[in-house]
Amino acid sequence: MTALLAIASGLLGLIVGALVNRAAGRFPWTEQARGGPAVRRPVLELGTALLFALTGLRFGLSWVLPAFLFLAGVAVLLTVIDVQHKLLPNRVVLPSIGIGAALLTVAASGTGDWPALLRGVVAAASLFVVFFVLVLISPRSIGMGDAKLAALLGLYLGWLGWGFVLRGIAAGFVVQALLAVVLLVTRRIGLKGELPFGPAMLAGAALVIGWSGSLLG
Repeated sequence: MTALLAIASGLLGLIVGALVNRAAGRFPWTEQARGGPAVRRPVLELGTALLFALTGLRFGLSWVLPAFLFLAGVAVLLTVIDVQHKLLPNRVVLPSIGIGAALLTVAASGTGDWPALLRGVVAAASLFVVFFVLVLISPRSIGMGDAKLAALLGLYLGWLGWGFVLRGIAAGFVVQALLAVVLLVTRRIGLKGELPFGPAMLAGAALVIGWSGSLLG
């Protein structure tokens, strides 16, 4: 059953990856915007399929699986757009918070785990406030898009537990630091180069969500 679920999730990921690639290629979604795929096919499609398959393995056939599959799809779209345009669009992040909250509400209704939903909402609000302060302190390093993304990630990490919240956000900073070092060493960016933070935040959260089941219990 687990293998079948992973395969089904992966096939869904192929479809989502194709849609994401097309949508990201047409960003910023104006009437004049026309373009092909954002990433050469089938790299993004296969990567999204793998991410969806791993998500299926992580959560199994559960009430919460649809919510985390949705997060996986949004994460791919935001990563591509932020890498290519250095922007986390409100048209993606804000509705995703609402949809994510709705899907987790359905999960709480099915499992009776309302404390997890409340914890997620509190974590989302808390991380938004923390990142908003960071925006005021260092606006060149962290933008409002990152603060809104922190709210989205807080919602999901908070559902899993406070340990996930702390480790997920910390992992984002670690991933960002490692990426910066690699890009500096390979001379892909200079000392004054700007590196979008969104992809690192998403990668850090994904690593913690994927592996922290064994780390946090």
